[in-house]
Formats: sequence, structure tokens, C-alpha cells
Amino acid sequence: MSLKGKGFFIWKVRDCEKGDPAAIAAAAKAAGFTHVLVKIADGSYAYNIDRERNVDLAAPVVHELKAQGFTVWGWHYVYGNTPVGEASIAIRRLEELELEGYVIDAEIEYKEPGKVHAAKAFMDKLRQRFPSLPIALSSYRFPTYHPQLPWKAFLEKCDLNMPQVYWEKSHAPGANLRRCVREFQNLQPVRPIIPTGPAYTVGGWKPTTTDLDEFFNTCHELSLPAANFFSWDECRSRTPELWDHIAAYRWPESSPTVQDIAQKYITALNSHDLSKVIELYSPHVVHITSSRTVQGLQGVREWHRTLLTELLPNAHFRLTGVSGKGSGRYFTWTALSPRGKVLNGSDAIGLLGGKIAYHYSQFTVTQ
Repeated sequence: MSLKGKGFFIWKVRDCEKGDPAAIAAAAKAAGFTHVLVKIADGSYAYNIDRERNVDLAAPVVHELKAQGFTVWGWHYVYGNTPVGEASIAIRRLEELELEGYVIDAEIEYKEPGKVHAAKAFMDKLRQRFPSLPIALSSYRFPTYHPQLPWKAFLEKCDLNMPQVYWEKSHAPGANLRRCVREFQNLQPVRPIIPTGPAYTVGGWKPTTTDLDEFFNTCHELSLPAANFFSWDECRSRTPELWDHIAAYRWPESSPTVQDIAQKYITALNSHDLSKVIELYSPHVVHITSSRTVQGLQGVREWHRTLLTELLPNAHFRLTGVSGKGSGRYFTWTALSPRGKVLNGSDAIGLLGGKIAYHYSQFTVTQ
């Protein structure tokens, strides 16, 4: 599910390699991209459609990229004025293009009063049709600057967070990215982060190649599995030196994504052996859930006994995303049991001496 490596957003297909699918795929391969994100809708309307000829410009590009082994996601700018209509066009485009993931681009329009209801209606309809499709939110870099945006309504039904870390009018990508990750780690629910960096000009400003190196290095410092850039069409035509620099950067094959304790926890849950779960915890652990807070191994044992024998008996758990380093991990998961399923598992853990000393769990069991 989780993306790895370098990716690029395509806005207007006709402005990318003159709209030639083979040329787009060749450029992506030469640049070492692992994934491409193509705009498929704007509001309640399909996007990258030639209205005069009634031709879908996105379809052949998606087909060619997938044929060449790239992961292809679609992205959609949403306004929240007609959320059911926006969800309907998203569903239609995702189905007809057979995309592997979907990105919601929600910005200033979703800061208007009452838009939390639109976000919930949109996500409910989308998830009803695609309960397990990887979905990401693309929005502002600092949620504290934009508290009006219904972050929770979107993120609780998303798998990934793709903040737009655009350090416009400055040259401090590292500080911007660190602050972005820190703010989102303090905003529930926590989702694995894949940032999007700028590859465009605005006014007299544009990122430098030194900026791009710092951005990449900070991604690895923070153990982020992937990074995107916006946008292909503008970068190739107006800042080709940035494209060449991004292309020349080789994302390490052994990217330092941290999956140790998170994977051990999921493996222990799948064993259905309480002793294997409990051995991961510190004797003085504090475990916070939506219903109560427990402290100590006995409380944690009882909570997991209820989880594995009453809420989700004989369940299979799957780790869907993980981020964090050092003493902190943030991970998402799903579960399928004869008694129900979980699509939105979201946990944060803190380690002390290699053991879990703090654990925050959030999930919903549905039929």
C-alpha cells in the first residue's frame, strides 16, 4: 500500500511531454520515479478530458505507466460544495482508470464554516465503495495555521498524509519538513507522512538544487518512505534544472523506514498468543484507548484479551503504514475477523529500553 521512493504530480497531461503517454513513461523511467500521481477530477467533473474531442487524456497515460511498472494514483481537487457529487466522480474515475490509489486535495474551500459535514459525507461515500483502497490527504503543511480545515474527518478515513511542504519565499526545507511532521504527529489520528515538495516558481522565488538536497536528506533523517513533487508540467517547462536534479538523485534502495517494533506488534497479534504480545511492553506501560486508560502489564493483557477473543476473534491483522524513528513510532493497520473488520487502525507508541512504555490505540470495528 505505502509508496516508496520518488514520485511526481501531473496536473495537465497535455503539458507533459506534449501529452505523449510513451514519452511520459520514458521520462519517468529515466528520472528513477517509482510512482506518478495524475489529476483525474476537479470538483464534480472529470479532469484531463479534451472536451472538444471528448477524449480522455489521462487514460492512455495511466495505461502506459502501469504497463511500464509504475504505481499510478489519481488526485482530485475538492471544494466541498457538492460532496456526494465529488465522491461520485472520484468513484467513476477510479473505476474506469483502475488506479492503485487516490489523493484528496482539500485546501481553502474546506476552511469555510460547516465543511466538516461535507468532508464526512464525501469520505463516507468514498469508503463505502472502496473500503480498502489506499487514500491520502494532500493539504497544508502546518495544521496549526489552518485549524478550520476538517483534518480529523478526512484523516480518520485516509491511509496516508501527503502534506504540501512548500517553503515558498524561503530556503529552509529541512526546518519546514521537520515542523510539518512534528505538527501532524501531534494531531490525531496520526497517519504515515509522504511529503510533497515544490518544483515550480512563484513570483521571483523558486527552490534551489541545494534546497532539494536538503529536502531529500531530511526525508531520510525522518525515515519517510517516499517524497513527491509538484508539478511535472511546470517543472519540465519552466525549471528544467530542478527536474534534472530530482532525476539525478537516487533514492536509497534500503530506505531507512522503521518497521521493527510496529511489525513485531502486528506479528504478535496475528499469533493470537497473549504472552507474545505482552513481552513487547514495559512493566510500567500506559495504554490509552478511546474508552479508557490502563496502566501496567495486567491491564494491557486484559485489553488485548478482549481485542483478540471478543472484539476480533481469529482476526488477521495487516500493517498498512509506519513512520517514526528512535523512541517513537506511528503506524496504521487493518484487521479482518469473522465478527467484523477494522479499516482505520491508528496507533502511536513510545519506547523505553526497547519496550513499549506508551501506547495510544484508535480504531473502529465495523461489519
